[in-house]
Amino acid sequence: MKKFLLLLGVALISSGMLMAQQTVTGRVTDAEDGSALPGVNILEKGTTNGTVTDIDGNYTLRVSGDAVLVFSFVGYLAQETAVGGRTSIDVQMAPDVTQLSEVVVVGYGTQEKKEITSAVASVGAEDFNTGNVTDPAQLIQGKVAGLSITRAGGNPNSGFNVRLRGLSTFGANTSPLVVIDGVIGASLDNLDPNDIATIDVLKDGSAAAIYGARGSAGVILVTTKSGKGAGETSFVDFTGYVTVDNVANTIDILSAEQYLAEGGTDFGGSTDWIDELTRTGVSYTGNLAFGGSSSSNSSYRASINYRNNEGVAVNTGFERINTRLQLNQNALDGKLRLSVNASYNERNDQNINNEAFRYAIIYNPTAPIFEDEANAGRIQDYGPYFQRDLFDFYNPVALVNQQDFSGDRTNILLNGRVEYDLLPNLTLAVNYGQDRLRGVNNAYWSKQDFASGFGSGGRARKQQYASFNEILTGTAQFNTELIDKLDFTALVGAETQIRKDDGFAVMARNFLFDFQGADNLSFSSIRDGGNTELFSYRNKNTLNSAFARLNFNYDNTFFLSASLRGESWSGFGENEKTGYFPAVSIGSELTNLFDLGPVSTLKLRASYGVTGQLPPAADLALPVWGPGGRVDLDEDPDTNGDLFVVPQQQRDPNPGLKWEVKKEINVGVDFGLFDDRWTGSIDWYTRNISDLLYGLNISAGAANPFEPGESAVVGFAWANIGELTAGGLEFATSYNGVRLGPVSWTPSFNMTWYYQKTKIESLQLTEDIGIPELRLGNLGSPGQNNTVPIRNIPGELVGDIYGPRYLGVDENGQYVLSADINDPDNHEKLGNGLPNFELGFANTFNWGKWDLNFFLRGVFGHDLINSYRNFYESRQDNKTWNFVNTDKADPRIVATPTFSSLYVEDASFLRLDNAQIGYNFGVGSSAFSKIRLYVAGQNLFTITNYSGIDPEFRPTDTENGDGFQTNLAPGIERRGTYFTVRSFTFGVVASLK
Repeated sequence: MKKFLLLLGVALISSGMLMAQQTVTGRVTDAEDGSALPGVNILEKGTTNGTVTDIDGNYTLRVSGDAVLVFSFVGYLAQETAVGGRTSIDVQMAPDVTQLSEVVVVGYGTQEKKEITSAVASVGAEDFNTGNVTDPAQLIQGKVAGLSITRAGGNPNSGFNVRLRGLSTFGANTSPLVVIDGVIGASLDNLDPNDIATIDVLKDGSAAAIYGARGSAGVILVTTKSGKGAGETSFVDFTGYVTVDNVANTIDILSAEQYLAEGGTDFGGSTDWIDELTRTGVSYTGNLAFGGSSSSNSSYRASINYRNNEGVAVNTGFERINTRLQLNQNALDGKLRLSVNASYNERNDQNINNEAFRYAIIYNPTAPIFEDEANAGRIQDYGPYFQRDLFDFYNPVALVNQQDFSGDRTNILLNGRVEYDLLPNLTLAVNYGQDRLRGVNNAYWSKQDFASGFGSGGRARKQQYASFNEILTGTAQFNTELIDKLDFTALVGAETQIRKDDGFAVMARNFLFDFQGADNLSFSSIRDGGNTELFSYRNKNTLNSAFARLNFNYDNTFFLSASLRGESWSGFGENEKTGYFPAVSIGSELTNLFDLGPVSTLKLRASYGVTGQLPPAADLALPVWGPGGRVDLDEDPDTNGDLFVVPQQQRDPNPGLKWEVKKEINVGVDFGLFDDRWTGSIDWYTRNISDLLYGLNISAGAANPFEPGESAVVGFAWANIGELTAGGLEFATSYNGVRLGPVSWTPSFNMTWYYQKTKIESLQLTEDIGIPELRLGNLGSPGQNNTVPIRNIPGELVGDIYGPRYLGVDENGQYVLSADINDPDNHEKLGNGLPNFELGFANTFNWGKWDLNFFLRGVFGHDLINSYRNFYESRQDNKTWNFVNTDKADPRIVATPTFSSLYVEDASFLRLDNAQIGYNFGVGSSAFSKIRLYVAGQNLFTITNYSGIDPEFRPTDTENGDGFQTNLAPGIERRGTYFTVRSFTFGVVASLK
């Protein structure tokens, strides 16, 4: 009887459960135009039971009678609907048009986007660039109008040049100030791209002025991802992908057969040196993040990321591991808030001598890689490689295998913040952060290295370096309603920042064995004289600041913001240690005053701000002394006395050295149409930069222009020497969810027109001493060491390229030029290395579970000197090297290579930077809440007329290969450019429940 009753109970319960199940059908449409929405995700809340709408927006789902359905779709507000016994449920989904209520990170705080009256751009994780992104700067490359992020070639160990609104200085920092979770001056190397939530860019002077002496190049504010809010479900996210890299472009040269037909020297072989130097690079990345909330008042997020990137050149690449922890804790009923961010980054680099790319292009294609036994006895011991004692003639395969360059570095970034609401409208905050960097660089030139090591008996160098950046900030923020509809917010703060740097380097030569390399310098027998080195350094500087900002908001219609920062820095001259940086901006939302029909947002704004710039080192105002020659202080001629190094002055003092100052005016408009589904902004700016910092040669022994009555001892000093002006127009727009039948398309476009490139208004050392010009960009050996084509002349643009104009070729194969290369007074302006125009065009498509996005980037109006053509295009009598053979080559020319307009090319380009297609699997697993597979490509094609390696804009130049980086010689493609790379990435994104 009991068994019968039990079975009957089970049957009744089962029957009830079956009866409670029902089928729901319906249609999902756009709330505005009534169009069908295909691909909408529909999930029975609290279960894994779900479906998606078909092409007509229809769906069918079997659910329990008391179910709640959750509807979600990209670009639309999610909504929940209780079934309540119904069998038919139609849903209208409203577009997500909350842009103007977004919170944007600004200096020392946040503001609602509708209140912003400066030029500020914000990019969220959903809009970041995709693929094998190894540097955080890549995430927003091309995404922000006015922000140039460039890297010529495909070297995985090279960083990106980041410039905002063009060149802002001669000799100081040209990259925007980076602030990571409140740590000012932190390095982007601290972060893995997967850990970044948003990147905000303060573009104009009024937005950046709150950072004072470091804001002239703009400010990039990085906010990292955090744990979910208190009480929310924990999460585990995994991202993994594999990337395959291949050479995308080199430069055309002659094959072995063509080379011999041109009369080239025959060494009896046939070698594709580019193929021997390069490979298919395979890289892989894995990222694991987990977090959530451990109580109603706390949340956390932790992540670990591993990358192993191979370069397409042999023996190049890096291995990196990142770990990150973020904690939030609330107390005292939410009045007290604490947060901690900590990250650790370890990276190992492997590099080659970039001159290997040059020799892979020009090395004799008939030369073999290895020396055969018959010839091995005729040459010295250069190892197994083919070598000949000819000028500038080095086997590229030997070069990368007999020279070793590696580096290790670690970054630690710590940040803690405490906020306390002393009153409901008064918040006190203290932020402490520190950024630690420590690294070592190793170099070894083998005893058999024909290019360098052989003559030194093997040579090794080890350098260690460290920096410590510590910052403490205290702020108080007060907000109130002054009168009806007039909201007021005041921020005041004080800050101190201390930076310390130290390091040393040792180079020695003449090793007995090669196997120790730079890891055991004690095996060297010569540690003094040529090809040796010994130095160390240590310095410290302090920056003390106070700042204030006032914001007024009247009825969300009229806005005013004003700020002032005062700073004192230990590194300037005696009477120039303190500077003040004011800013003011206003704005008005016109749609609150007038009915503008389909125009839902129209905010006019104008701003003015003053910012400064620090020099690259803290001792540049001082008469720095260093080691000079060695003398024997032992006066006894019969003994061998010890040698002592005597001090020697290395820089003349300048007690008047002071801040660079940038004054910038910005006028802008933010607009939105159709309930802000179509939004955008337009900004016009003009800037004046004065008191430019630059290291300058002056006449030794002559009067020191900076110290009346004193003579210049060294003939070199840092000074404030000139004035620049520039102007530009920026435009950005996007449309949220264009309907193309079943497909949703979200395009965004931005462009920058530098209607006035950076112009040198003056080069004035003092009131009565002017500088005629600054010439840079020495083209170098062989034969062009005295050719310096980049001239910066007062009244002209930065980066102008000068030289003789090419008029043709005579019957003897010689150049016909407008002037002699050694007669610069008669040279003409041949081009300019800075761009006129930049654009970015991003597109995202969604169709059901599929998504596709691609991004086009273009840079126009800049010129490049094609150094390969300049040196190696002429079919000169010297037939040792191979010849460059682009479609611009004239085989009639047999003259000694000479620079002219023939080798200056328009390098404008349009590039498909990246594209990605992905598929999101349905949520039918009890373990996973999300699984997405994707394929991505980077640098898929480039449209350009430039015939060199890479048409990318070169904002800087390494003068003649000697390591001197200059901002005043843009527009030169050097012969050591790493070949460009095309990448394909295969990845998975998964989230555990």
